[in-house]
Amino acid sequence: MSLSIGIVGLPNVGKSTLFNALTKAQNAQAANYPFCTIEPNKATVAVPDKRVDALTAKAKPKKTIYASVDFIDIAGLVRGASKGEGLGNQFLGNIRECAAIVHVVRCFEDENITHVDGGVDPLRDVDTIETELLLADLQSVEKRQDKLLKLGKFDKNAKAAADIMQTLLAHLNDGKPARGFALPDNDLFLTTWRELGLLTAKPVIYCANVDEAAVADGNNFSATLEAFAQERQSGFARICAKLEEELQGLPEDEQAELLASYGIDESGLLRIIHTGYATLGLYSYFTVGVEEVRAWTIHKGWKAPLAAGVIHTDFERGFIRAEVISYDDFMSHENEAACRAAGVLRVEGKEYVVNDGDVMHFLFNV
Repeated sequence: MSLSIGIVGLPNVGKSTLFNALTKAQNAQAANYPFCTIEPNKATVAVPDKRVDALTAKAKPKKTIYASVDFIDIAGLVRGASKGEGLGNQFLGNIRECAAIVHVVRCFEDENITHVDGGVDPLRDVDTIETELLLADLQSVEKRQDKLLKLGKFDKNAKAAADIMQTLLAHLNDGKPARGFALPDNDLFLTTWRELGLLTAKPVIYCANVDEAAVADGNNFSATLEAFAQERQSGFARICAKLEEELQGLPEDEQAELLASYGIDESGLLRIIHTGYATLGLYSYFTVGVEEVRAWTIHKGWKAPLAAGVIHTDFERGFIRAEVISYDDFMSHENEAACRAAGVLRVEGKEYVVNDGDVMHFLFNV
């Protein structure tokens, strides 16, 4: 599985500039006018992981495969997007495909870059976007509610789901995002919930795009946005999209030198990925061999059979057991045979909860 992140925000906040930097691909045109991005741009980016680098150096495999993130650059939304303004309906539909949203918010002043609302105000900008997402969700829920009410005349399960949907409608009408709605124990409603893919149910990472002067310590704009993210119990990252573009194409040592000159030690790419993993509760485990070293992405709390299933469904279906070595133990011994001899290789069954960084080998039979 890969992490799918949609990059959203008002026009001219730095979304496409960030996308170009994050994906190292200059295929998302950045220009000083609204709607320069007409189609969503998608790129798959390898997730830098020093543990994968270390495992590769140790095992010397024929190839190395990192975990990946799909970034989707979605055109700037404006007030009225839920009613189709600014091609809004098309772009709102693109967001439904994403597991999480990075909401880029302009937190810098520059008289040479037009702001669609005339000036910088992070919370106003957030409210504009979130209102449109909420209105789009209300439309989706109302349509589904109508169908459930019709079915409910003949089906008591549909009637129960319709009643819950009415409660959800009231929740949304109060201006509350769907992610704060307490999901009930009702199979039909839960199936409907998954099918709807509500926009405000998705985890959000608020991304303050600052200028170079504020990239290390932030500014009043980014501090306001960070406090808002904490209040919402959402992720937060501070980046300078312009600096991220400057980093691209530089050798690793020159990147580190440039970052250090600004008083930071990691790029915006890493900040967003790390925040995304934490926000969605994602882990990586590793498979190591002479053919390949590979990182696999799973959700925190997954048990061994489900984790095995990301390699192939047969691994989950025919799961017998897993051989597990912690990353630290693997790196502390010469090889897998030495780990086995030292007793740090464990045999785990179906109830084993996989830890971040586990080095695993699965035995299965189908």
